Amino acid sequence: MKSFQIYLFIFVGTFSFSIVSNAQDDKKVMVTCVGFYNLENIFDYQDDSLIRDEEFLPEGEKVWDSTKYANKLHNMSRVINEIGTKYTPHGAAVLGVCEVENKGVLEDLVAMPVLKERDYQIVHFDSPDKRGIDVGLLYQERYFKLKKAVKYPLIFEDNPNYKTRDQLVVTGDMLGEDITFIVCHWPSRWGGQTASEPSRIAAAKLSRQIIDSLMTDDPNAKIILMGDLNDDPVNVSMTEYIRAKGKKKKLEEGDLFNTFWKHYKKGNGTLAYQDAWNLFDQIVISQPFLEDDLSSFVFHEAVVFKRDWMLQKEGRFAGYPLRTHAGGKYTNGYSDHFPTYIILKKYIN
Repeated sequence: MKSFQIYLFIFVGTFSFSIVSNAQDDKKVMVTCVGFYNLENIFDYQDDSLIRDEEFLPEGEKVWDSTKYANKLHNMSRVINEIGTKYTPHGAAVLGVCEVENKGVLEDLVAMPVLKERDYQIVHFDSPDKRGIDVGLLYQERYFKLKKAVKYPLIFEDNPNYKTRDQLVVTGDMLGEDITFIVCHWPSRWGGQTASEPSRIAAAKLSRQIIDSLMTDDPNAKIILMGDLNDDPVNVSMTEYIRAKGKKKKLEEGDLFNTFWKHYKKGNGTLAYQDAWNLFDQIVISQPFLEDDLSSFVFHEAVVFKRDWMLQKEGRFAGYPLRTHAGGKYTNGYSDHFPTYIILKKYIN
């Protein structure tokens, strides 16, 4: 195995930088960004009789109107525009999202001025969630060519009437190699972490079944599971059911690597509750991303994305994510979650 020393970031086109090996043979490495963002209730202001969107109507509890909706789109696009730009000017090539009301709000979002040039395409299916919120995937066709998209419903055998978000599975060609993304928004901790844990275990079992099916078809499949999982990297849903670990040396056949394990162990989080940080917004990868050979995409770095303007500045919740609503008041913020992203890299052919 050669060791490489990064000596200079030089953007070539849109997504590469230079490295040099010990043998002094110059090589160019391309990088690409994959992220996830909980958009925290991005609803339009139109009444949809099929879902419970009453609070997000002009006459509703939040007095949600065209101005507030426009502000929300502006704020979300501002964050998305900057995700990953430390590494690549075009930001996230692929971005999983959740808490979206419908495909229309995603169409409005990607049409915002700061995002329009990227020409994000949308993968979205309506899910049976009682609140009407779904997951989705945004992608730039210059980096990712869609091949297949399907959804998997989460059905609870002991409570078939309970409706929650589907799990979205998208496969495509990422700059020359197939990658499958699984986008999730697992059941919340409503009622307490312990009482609600069986629901997330059920979601983890479904995710793992999807992963196992993909690995059966191709043992070397490149798979990225991402989402608001409503559990931390150390919770049983992740460690025992997803089989995601944070140390490469401990990985066994079929295990996954949790790119945000180290962040959690250092006390970093994506949302705060009762003065404690959780890291629910995780990105988990299959082992082929951990190879030393840069002839195909490998994992480089994981980042919790936050900027000073995304933070609550005053009061008891200073330092928390600045939300759209807090304490029953409209605060014109962003989301109660910080987005996360990973950087993948490989040699330019």
